[in-house]
Formats: sequence, structure tokens, C-alpha cells
Amino acid sequence: MDPVPPDTTCRITVVVMGVSGSGKSTVAAGIANNLGLDFIDGDSLHSQQSVSLMQGGIALTDEDRWPWLDRIGARLANAAQSPRGVVVACSALKRSYRDRIRAAAPAVRFVFLDGPAHLIESRMATRHGHFMPSRLLASQLQTLERPGIEEHDTVHVDISLKVEEVIAGAVHALLRGPSKT
Repeated sequence: MDPVPPDTTCRITVVVMGVSGSGKSTVAAGIANNLGLDFIDGDSLHSQQSVSLMQGGIALTDEDRWPWLDRIGARLANAAQSPRGVVVACSALKRSYRDRIRAAAPAVRFVFLDGPAHLIESRMATRHGHFMPSRLLASQLQTLERPGIEEHDTVHVDISLKVEEVIAGAVHALLRGPSKT
């Protein structure tokens, strides 16, 4: 019997998640490039009001985030706009945020970029031109609810590796499929 060719009609939807400074945009763009998918930086879907709050060093509330998460979920679910699929960089810090995205895009997979606070802090200190000030990292780490093993659609990736290794590991895990444990 001949091997079955891969299903090219199956859309792939991915959220690369983690706190600010974990490398979401870089890794998400790399995954999208490797898999031939569209890429969206979730920051571009924030309202101007939310961007202004963050620029002012004010952490967003859940009420600020719900419309943003709805826009992300709608974009992930939009097969007409991204027929092959899409990778979105989005913090998705709380389980309730991920569940809201899942409700809009049930087949979504999450790539959780995880690493020590000191590494993330050092990365944030060297980046320029981003609206998220490094002083908000502590509030993001406090808000973060690390995905547990019950979130079978989530891949954990160590960000202390070289960026190419992070991207390759995430792509490999995504192509392997959801965890069955």
C-alpha cells in the first residue's frame, strides 16, 4: 500500500504565546515562514486605547483584553483570509484567554515560550521601538497562568535555546500533532 500523502487541505492555526520579551513575534514569524502560513503580530490587533495604556505603563485589565482576544480568535478562524492557516503572536497569559481563543478557533494550537524572568528581562532591556515597557514584565509574570498538561493543544518550548532551535523545535512539535497525554 502506498503511503498517504499529507493532507494539504487541513488548515493550521497557531498562537505563539508568552510574556512580553519572550520572543513571540520572532518565533511566530519563523514558524509561519517554515510552514508557509500567514503571520500576524497580535499587537497589531490591539485598540489604540490599549496601546496608549501600555505605553503609559498601565497594565491592561481583562475587560481591555476581551475585544482584542475576540479579534485574534476571529482572525484565526477566518479560512477565507488565510486558507492554509495562520500563526499569531499573542501573549494569551491566562487560561481564560486561551479558552476564549479556542471558542472562536477550536483547532488552534498554542506554542508556549517559557524561560526564566532574568533572561526575558535582559532581552527586553535591549529591544527598541516596542510600546511595551520592561517595567510591565512583573505584571505579566504575575498574570501568567502556565499551561498545564490538561491543555493538550499546547507545546512548551524553552526560550534559552538559540532562536533557530526554538523555531525548529516548535515546528517539529506542531507537525507531530496534539499531545495525547
